Amino acid sequence: MRAALVKEFGPPSALVVEEIADLVPGPGEVVVEVAAVSVNFPDILVVEGTYQNLPPRPFSPGKEAAGRVLAVGEGVTRLGAGDRVLALVEYGGYAEQLLVPEELVMQLPGTISYEEAAAFGLVYSTAYFGLLRRGQMRAGETVLVTGAGGGVGSAGVQVAKAYGATVIALAQDESKAELARAQGADHVLTSGPRTLRDDVRALTGGRGVDVALDMLGGDFLSQIIRCTAWEGRIVIVGFASGGQNPIKPGHVLVKSISVIGLQSSDYRDRMPELMRSTMAEMFALHAEGRLNAAVDTTFPLEKVADALQYVKDGRVRGKVVITTGRGA
Repeated sequence: MRAALVKEFGPPSALVVEEIADLVPGPGEVVVEVAAVSVNFPDILVVEGTYQNLPPRPFSPGKEAAGRVLAVGEGVTRLGAGDRVLALVEYGGYAEQLLVPEELVMQLPGTISYEEAAAFGLVYSTAYFGLLRRGQMRAGETVLVTGAGGGVGSAGVQVAKAYGATVIALAQDESKAELARAQGADHVLTSGPRTLRDDVRALTGGRGVDVALDMLGGDFLSQIIRCTAWEGRIVIVGFASGGQNPIKPGHVLVKSISVIGLQSSDYRDRMPELMRSTMAEMFALHAEGRLNAAVDTTFPLEKVADALQYVKDGRVRGKVVITTGRGA
């Protein structure tokens, strides 16, 4: 099998694609023949060596891989060879085979391609847990989704709409704003941190938003707090804008605002059954045409460094997917 390996931490170009031994499942394990694996921004941090969870080298990055079951170990009863599946893992997906515990593997419906499935796992579970579990979003509420046009932002717009919210999307530029509109956003802004509060308040008649799903942090976060409605909920997913994240307790107190963190991979590890049922719900919405994985472009495995650089450069609109030519 071929695998993209981190032997030394560095830029995306530090990844090397090599032949390594085929994988053999142990008890309770599954080997997936990977057809497609998505690129997520944390993968870049993993390759650079700056992510919080780093396995011993050499290893393959990649947190969500779709393909078919190649072999199962002793005690595996839920899956069998040939099943179409999505596996959610901490690392290992950038390869032609992936060894994974059975509990982290979910079956795919015939209505979704491997490329779309790979683009679904992390971002749609993040959007779902952020909006519905942590943010307690209800139908009829107004939701602000930052980072619209990116992976989690695109998923957030679609999930919020699918569950009945009015969506204000904040996009980096007009190109990503166009994608957010196509995904159903009711209003799209390209505001900077200095104007975001006033722009959101203008759209909401001065009331503000009920829920914010924020990927940006920094000065954007301080402005989001100021344009959140009474008893609003702000769910922090990331800090893509860089810088400090100033939160003034007085602003939180006077409007009874909740500022909530989300590390969505914890649900994969701590509550795998909930993760599987959540993804089944997302796949059902996809089959109904209410969710649509925004796959921007694909790269073959041998071009894995180019795929990561494409994301790092901020060129992505939606999701980037790496394909192996396997798993059909």
